[in-house]
Amino acid sequence: MIDDFAKDYLHRQLTWTRQALVWKLDGLSDYDIRRPLTVTGTNLLGLVKHLATWEARYFGEIFHRPFPEPLPRWQDSDGSDLWVAEDETREQILGFYRRAWEHADATIEDLPLDAPGYVPWWPRPDVKLFTVMVHVLQDTSRHAGHADILREQLDGRTGVAADYEDRVDPAAREAHREKIERAAAAFDAGSDRAVVVRGEG
Repeated sequence: MIDDFAKDYLHRQLTWTRQALVWKLDGLSDYDIRRPLTVTGTNLLGLVKHLATWEARYFGEIFHRPFPEPLPRWQDSDGSDLWVAEDETREQILGFYRRAWEHADATIEDLPLDAPGYVPWWPRPDVKLFTVMVHVLQDTSRHAGHADILREQLDGRTGVAADYEDRVDPAAREAHREKIERAAAAFDAGSDRAVVVRGEG
């Protein structure tokens, strides 16, 4: 009974987080969803491609249920799943992610939580479906958080999901940001004085 509850809960959380991540691309240009927004090149569509690749792998070959499309070998992982080449479209990447969802969902629905799997790149490669579900949910949540920040940098839109998008009040946001900046500056100034006093003692 508890296994059914745990599996259903984790599965629902994974489904919700996937959808929240994809929503972060809504209304953006093709350039904005693929351009690098950090010094390491993090970009929105690349996050989707990365999660699609690894979800297809974790719920595929790990449980002897290979994804029906070619994937790069994990041994050859070179970071190319984290960005999108000029000949890859938004529709292709989103379609790939949805097919990866369907494949993963079938694995989750068909197997019990204690179904054995094997992750050759993990230090302890013998796993259960439960372990992989938690790992993929954690990874998806982490990257959805990255997407939150990237989207906010692009146009200020925030919210955990489409149904919970925050209303944008530019004046209120600026006032809030200034309050936080003042607190940080005041602390920094106080820290400098404390260092001087300690040094003189």
